[in-house]
Amino acid sequence: MDQFAVKVEEARPAADGRPSAGPVYRSIYAKDGLLELPEGFESPWQFLSDSVKRNPSGRMLGQRQVNAKKAGPYVWSTYQEVYDAAIRMGSAIRSRGVNPGDRCGIYGSNCSQWIIAMEACNSHAITYVPLYDTLGANAVEFIINHAEVSIAFVQENKIPAIILCLPNCSTHLKTIVSFTNVSSTQKKEAEELGVSCFSWEEFFQLGNSDYELPQKQRTAVCTIMYTSGTTGEPKGVIITNAALMLEVLSTDHILFLTDRVCTEEDSYFSFLPLAHIYDQIIESYCIYKGSSIGFWRGDVRFLLDDLQELKPTTFCGVPRVYDRIYTGIASKVSSGGVLRKTLFQYAYNYKLANLENGLPQEKAAPLLDKLVFNKIKQALGGRVRIMLSGAAPLPRHVEEFLRVTSCSTLSQGYGLTESCGGCFSSIGNVYPMVGTVGVPLTTIEARLESVPELGYDALSSVPRGEICLRGKTLFSGYHKRADLTEEVLIDGWFHTGDIGEWQPNGAMKVIDRKKNIFKLSQGEYVAVESIESKYLQCPLVTSIWVYGNSFESFLVAVVVPDRKALEDWAAEHHLTDDYKSLCQNMKARKYILDELNSIGQKQQLRGFELLKAIHVEPNPFDIERDLMTPTFKLKRPQLLKYYKDQVEKLYSEAKGGKV
Repeated sequence: MDQFAVKVEEARPAADGRPSAGPVYRSIYAKDGLLELPEGFESPWQFLSDSVKRNPSGRMLGQRQVNAKKAGPYVWSTYQEVYDAAIRMGSAIRSRGVNPGDRCGIYGSNCSQWIIAMEACNSHAITYVPLYDTLGANAVEFIINHAEVSIAFVQENKIPAIILCLPNCSTHLKTIVSFTNVSSTQKKEAEELGVSCFSWEEFFQLGNSDYELPQKQRTAVCTIMYTSGTTGEPKGVIITNAALMLEVLSTDHILFLTDRVCTEEDSYFSFLPLAHIYDQIIESYCIYKGSSIGFWRGDVRFLLDDLQELKPTTFCGVPRVYDRIYTGIASKVSSGGVLRKTLFQYAYNYKLANLENGLPQEKAAPLLDKLVFNKIKQALGGRVRIMLSGAAPLPRHVEEFLRVTSCSTLSQGYGLTESCGGCFSSIGNVYPMVGTVGVPLTTIEARLESVPELGYDALSSVPRGEICLRGKTLFSGYHKRADLTEEVLIDGWFHTGDIGEWQPNGAMKVIDRKKNIFKLSQGEYVAVESIESKYLQCPLVTSIWVYGNSFESFLVAVVVPDRKALEDWAAEHHLTDDYKSLCQNMKARKYILDELNSIGQKQQLRGFELLKAIHVEPNPFDIERDLMTPTFKLKRPQLLKYYKDQVEKLYSEAKGGKV
């Protein structure tokens, strides 16, 4: 363990009904103490103020102008312009009777107005509350009422949705400000419910620039961020100024020690939702360093086009995005003729061997990077030097592929809204960390707690258990939910609900989720997430939900096939069914089931982990039907409710010996 983590406290045996816990570890980079917040740092507003002083004319926020469906180049506003706009917007907010500590909602996709609204709140010590456009109207209504949001900045196309829920939340909400324009009909509708509605420009005119800014306090609440969660109502995670600033400083600290920090020369591609902690922290980091932030157009079809135009140096993604990039590149390579394929494979194996032998990314195969891998680098714009992945486990084959071919370091991290974003991060140039989420950041300590009922022992030679965190970047509790806070914060330790395994080099591997484990009727425990990730290596499927319960002895699944792969197979077998009928075709179902189980066997799944029957679903699992969270995690209780009939049918079919 001593390579990248140091022990700071001994293990604790089981006692008084509490399970045993392993030793407490810190990152080697914080061996003498956790990172402290320097004197004089009181609020994230300082990040912007300091960057303005250093480089007022530096490019800060960029968006593409779209005319007649054609997108032009990025148009930039400078640090000084954003700073001035934020102060003026902040004073306009105050003119509506909103005071320091009150709550302001921000509802919409990533754009300059989102950041200006956030900074307006920071400048006047107002707590901002992101409203998720992916959680549906009820959640927005719930958050407005629960957080007592009195003013909300809203993207123009979300205004109808907000007006719809006004009858149920106008007790608190008194002002709506559009990111752009607002129609007279909308104004009238809102006013009839006692709510004032402004266009961005009108509201801007209410503010003035020489407003005296209030004193900031590091203990004050910076943001209340609601997490979608896979069950129940959203929970409001309280994050203080100090926690958010320290998280940003620890990101800088780890990059300074292991890679290269961002500077005014760097640019970041903003497309992950700002309403999530992951993107929030990265954008706050860019503002702290004076880097520029370019927003995507909000349409996944043009994502690569926006990337080409911006040519960012920093790219953050979630596994689903990296998976898409990987699949795209892999299919191009395999259709490139025998010679090119052979050359690519040779280059890949050569560079991989060098990385495994400890050579850093830029020295592993510089010539092959130029000759073979440069094309892949260009797909992301040609300048990316830092890639980060979070929100869910990155499949190992995808991580390896991108580390070899992207000509960039790739770090997989792990974090939660409750840990204010990343609390573990793998070190970009340490190849053996592939498949892990790396080491604790320099503001946090971690230990594993045994979960005896699931057979996880934090004291065994391979320590496994629930990941518990203690440190300076943790949340301060759930808003108005002391009961839920007490469930997860015990003696200063935050219980994440994720199951981890310490690696010999001090890195952490996330192997499961405490709630995603169930027992089959023969008493075997099934860790469903790791099984799904193995089945997902089958090129025939794009999504899979595996299900089992304690009344049955085997597993069944609902799978979403890869449409092209299925249609290609049908053509080969002279089947003329359309895609929907193919999903119901018995031969196709049997073919997909056999392929999945053959992958399962290759991945050494145990007999009871193989699938007995599958339902083939033509439509991808989506947020609209409430089958996924905004970060693409499966909502298992909702999936079971939605597919209840199919699941029952699969069990009776399988027992009857049919497919």
